[in-house]
Amino acid sequence: MINRVLIRIKIIQLLYSHQLNEGKSIADFKRELSESLEKTYELYHWLLQLIIDLREFAEKRIEFGLNKRYPTEEDLNPNRRFIQNKVALAVANNVEHREFAKANGISWEEYNDLIKGLFEAICASEYYKTYMSARANTFADDKMIWRQIFKKVIFTYKPFEERLESMDIYWNDDIEIVASFVEKTIKKLEEGCTDIELLPQYRDAEDEDYAMLVLSKAIEYGEDYKELVKSFSQNWEKDRIAVMDMSIMQAAIAEINFCPTIPVNVTLNEFIEISKYYSSEKSSLFINGILDRVVNKYKEEKTLLKVGMYVNN
Repeated sequence: MINRVLIRIKIIQLLYSHQLNEGKSIADFKRELSESLEKTYELYHWLLQLIIDLREFAEKRIEFGLNKRYPTEEDLNPNRRFIQNKVALAVANNVEHREFAKANGISWEEYNDLIKGLFEAICASEYYKTYMSARANTFADDKMIWRQIFKKVIFTYKPFEERLESMDIYWNDDIEIVASFVEKTIKKLEEGCTDIELLPQYRDAEDEDYAMLVLSKAIEYGEDYKELVKSFSQNWEKDRIAVMDMSIMQAAIAEINFCPTIPVNVTLNEFIEISKYYSSEKSSLFINGILDRVVNKYKEEKTLLKVGMYVNN
């Protein structure tokens, strides 16, 4: 589930922290990176739990209506389409998620006002009304409604954003990527399946190894990389280069040097894209120029090793 884009962002965040507080060891930062990635996977489960808890909230509302002393016609004949949604039932049936949620205390039960507000926002939406009033719903409709709920309600609902920030300061940075993982999980569900297939924390063991390698080398050779950047920054003093910009370049140079299976253009493109989000437009152009010069220097020195060859042409 955790991809290299997210790993790179986490590494940059920790390098930024390292430049502001160099008292910690590499082992400390590697442990923090591991914990941060685990928290991101936890966010994935918190979002899946939202499906379960919103469905249960809707079910309790139906039960409350049926048990009124003077129920209305609508109370006595509730529309059960939302609580019978096949995606919601498949998530609720997943044993792996239930065990993870129990072990990590994942439940929105104590945030009842948030669940209530989200459910009311869902009910007020036109796509929910269309879904509930349709003559019949297909399996594709069951999948689409949850994709719309996440995109158009949950991720635009201010109290939800504030709640995430209070739970983990980095989750609002992670949410866009993790949301794509939830959407992928829903899209993978096939008709007839009563249990949803979850994404693993890592795509493979190499991704975890990659994360620890790039972070540790970026810190270990940090001063060398800073001097290298300074040598190509004739019009900039070292202490005038933004801390975030330097963190991005440190991570990129470490990946260039120590990840021979990753093409140079991939590394450059990925870190430049990240710089556009975390730095200014001017900074991203500056970073792009510096990294190009670094790569050209390595090519000239024939020290830029990639799988099977020197990158010197």
